Amino acid sequence: MASPNPAKLRLSASADILATASEPPAAARLRMVDEEVSDTTSQEALSRLNQALAELRTMKITPLLRRATAALEAEDSKRAADLALEALNLDERCGIAWHVLAIAREKVGDFRSAIQCYESALALSTDQADIANGLGRLAYRLGMKPLAASLLAIYRAARPDCIQGANSLACVQRDLHDYSAAIETLRPAIVTNPDSPLLWNTLGTVLAEQGDMATAVTFFDEALRFDPKHPHALYNRANAKLDLGDLDEALKDCDAAMALTRAPGDLAMMRLGRSVILLCSGRAGEGWDDYEARFDPNFVDLTQFAVDRPRWTPKSNLAGQSLLVIGEQGLGDEVMFANMLPDVLDALGPKGQLTLALEPRLVSLFQRSFPAARVGAHTTHKIDGHTIRQTPFLTDPQSIDLWTPMAVPLRRFRRSLDAFPARPSFLTADPDRIAHWREILAQRPGLKVGVLWKSLKLDGARLRYFSPFEQWRPVLETPGVSFVNLQYGDCQAELDQARQTLGVEIWQPPGIDLKDDLDDVGALCLGLDLVLGPPNATSNIAAACGGAVWMISTPGAWSLLGTNRHPWYPQVRVFAPDRFNAWAPVMSDVAQALAQMARPGAD
Repeated sequence: MASPNPAKLRLSASADILATASEPPAAARLRMVDEEVSDTTSQEALSRLNQALAELRTMKITPLLRRATAALEAEDSKRAADLALEALNLDERCGIAWHVLAIAREKVGDFRSAIQCYESALALSTDQADIANGLGRLAYRLGMKPLAASLLAIYRAARPDCIQGANSLACVQRDLHDYSAAIETLRPAIVTNPDSPLLWNTLGTVLAEQGDMATAVTFFDEALRFDPKHPHALYNRANAKLDLGDLDEALKDCDAAMALTRAPGDLAMMRLGRSVILLCSGRAGEGWDDYEARFDPNFVDLTQFAVDRPRWTPKSNLAGQSLLVIGEQGLGDEVMFANMLPDVLDALGPKGQLTLALEPRLVSLFQRSFPAARVGAHTTHKIDGHTIRQTPFLTDPQSIDLWTPMAVPLRRFRRSLDAFPARPSFLTADPDRIAHWREILAQRPGLKVGVLWKSLKLDGARLRYFSPFEQWRPVLETPGVSFVNLQYGDCQAELDQARQTLGVEIWQPPGIDLKDDLDDVGALCLGLDLVLGPPNATSNIAAACGGAVWMISTPGAWSLLGTNRHPWYPQVRVFAPDRFNAWAPVMSDVAQALAQMARPGAD
């Protein structure tokens, strides 16, 4: 069936969005949970669809569409789509039928078809507010948040009394890190609807994203005052309490939220949140088990692995097998999770074969570190809004007996703190390049300290995990130290600030791309006396190669597994504030420790 003329308002470059190469996904991350943004199957939305049907004078298709909306309400999206198609076969210019079909297609994850149906509905409908709502929802799901904000603002203007409309727009504004706009959207809605747990919950998430967990808890408490069984507010309060260090209460809230949750996607996110609480509590085995929630098909950040071979489980025998291990989460996680690869090799034995699919920049470093393994690069693509990871270097899939995402073997090999070995390294930097960098660095006076201070993606909620550069002043003013830049990405502003404001030259090592030459970055780090900075790709590589590393962590970071040390890297010294955004004391501690290390005659 041909689609009508292009809609008046459409998702720009939708084909490019739906099938593109993708940056490697961030680590499976906790996020605050909202009511589904602009829920197109809410009672209010379905009521308006049925009102529109009451005005439809086509006797043949009206009963079909009424049954279709009933199917949507019963969460039978396939039945709804079949009925809408049946109606369109009778009248392909029925805008309501296209709208119903769009909702049904979206609900089953067919985003490409959903976009086309929404556009057809727009072209044929006079009342476009609810269709803009649906398109906004879909744009949000596809990561097109500025467009989602524009579309949801259209809906908000047309339905100013709709609580869900205000909530949805505020959620998108929050995710765009426009916190003041989100608060201004919520404020009048809360004044008009002061007993809405939905709005209080979302206001709490806005404060939580800014790192103000204590105030966020106050707003989650208010949501729960009006609805003690509000699962999203319970779960979000659990996350806030986790960041405040109240692990027992966080787990209690998370378990209560899961017991009350029906939506499969929310339940998957909550189980992932539970895994982090358990890991932060030192209950590693239980934490890794719950961490499997990242593979739930309903998980919003699901990565699908295009491998047509049996998947390994922790109970599967490895001896003599050919095992494919595929890197997952962020680049730093691929490095950290590799802590257990020596154990995997031992379990495979002399007759086994290990194949590693990794972020392309890690291939040469891992090939040197595990010479008996076959190492290649994975690729990641967005296809119809879904993240797909592939292993194109593996031309003969039948050579693989079993495969596994990289973190899954932790369920077998790292179930307790005692299972983390005291080995000084598990990756091997290039010895020739180490010698090269030591020769160059010998020309620098004093202690040679590599510094880094941020992640490449540093916005919104992630800001609270990194000390602002201004807080580095006491560290950079330490006498007897030559600072070497290890910060990848655009950092010229900070380098200029250090030079002009502090009179400190952070030396730029020549002939190295700090973002892409990660094999050489590992060698450079081992040529230094110390690497200092937050946990990111560079500090993880330095630590995994056995370098001297001081990590400036966050309070209760899950990777510390409830300790004040770094189980993955036994030589690493950890500095962490006692609460979020309290960076001044910890940076002062780092400066004092560095001054002691740089003092003449110090060991």
